[in-house]
Amino acid sequence: MSMTQGRQKAASGTRRSPQLPTKLLVSILVAIVGLVLLVVAARALRELPAVQEFIARYPGETELPEGAPVGLPVWLNATHFLSSLFLLLIIRTGWQVRTAKRPAGHWTRNNSGPLRTKNPPKKITLELWLHLTLDALLVLNGIVFLVLAFATGHWVRIVPTSWEVVPNAASALLQYLSLNWPVENGWVNYNSLQQLSYFAIVFVVTPLAIITGLRMSGAWPANAPRLNRAFPIEWARAVHFPVMLVFLAFIVVHVALVLSTGALRNLNHMYAARDDDSWIGFGVFAGSVVVMVAAWFLARPVFLRPVASLTGKVTR
Repeated sequence: MSMTQGRQKAASGTRRSPQLPTKLLVSILVAIVGLVLLVVAARALRELPAVQEFIARYPGETELPEGAPVGLPVWLNATHFLSSLFLLLIIRTGWQVRTAKRPAGHWTRNNSGPLRTKNPPKKITLELWLHLTLDALLVLNGIVFLVLAFATGHWVRIVPTSWEVVPNAASALLQYLSLNWPVENGWVNYNSLQQLSYFAIVFVVTPLAIITGLRMSGAWPANAPRLNRAFPIEWARAVHFPVMLVFLAFIVVHVALVLSTGALRNLNHMYAARDDDSWIGFGVFAGSVVVMVAAWFLARPVFLRPVASLTGKVTR
């Protein structure tokens, strides 16, 4: 071994493990400092008589219309879990599509059956195939949720029916930030901030993710100049990634509040369709986490290639 090779080997042996990027560390620090400042400001505001009167007038939730259903049914628990599972994997695959330098493989759709087209199908990466497949499953699950929500009347729990939801949402936000959280019972009614958040996710953020993703996919009509000028692909690219960040932020805040505002009761609402403090919901939740971890592990090329080959040709 030459002296140069020996030095290179020694250097590689003592190489430090990669560290978090400086920008990421700075962003985390700024976020923490900003959150602390918001809490301090909110607690100071709550000492003001005018703010106390505002909270007394708008406690944080609006009354539901008469006859609104009570409780969270099993179908809502099921669609909630599937949405969580699909979103987790969509965020993972979306990041892989954005950052992967060497695709794990490629997939070309079989040009037969009801999806037959005049032009030959385009070859896409295996990561993009999984991302698009998960997108389709999320959309299908969303359609089932909306049909059942409007058929059973549960839509009134996430769709505002009064403009009073706005000041009540502001009141709930102030109460959360001051760490003196609003009294709530999600089994009967969401507070106004929750209602607006769920409405935005279901009827604004998700459609944005779908339409911008569709614009960037091969399914978008290429020979439609007016449509393409009205909705340039650059706009879709500029919006699609921030939408993913909105989903990620929503998930983090949502999980944190579920676990910190009465975990057992909240988990029973969301996973066991019951309103008590038993451990049944926690058990179902733990099982769902196992399923998510397994799905994360199975979303690897060695397992994906056989599945993808059922509907197309898989190549390296």
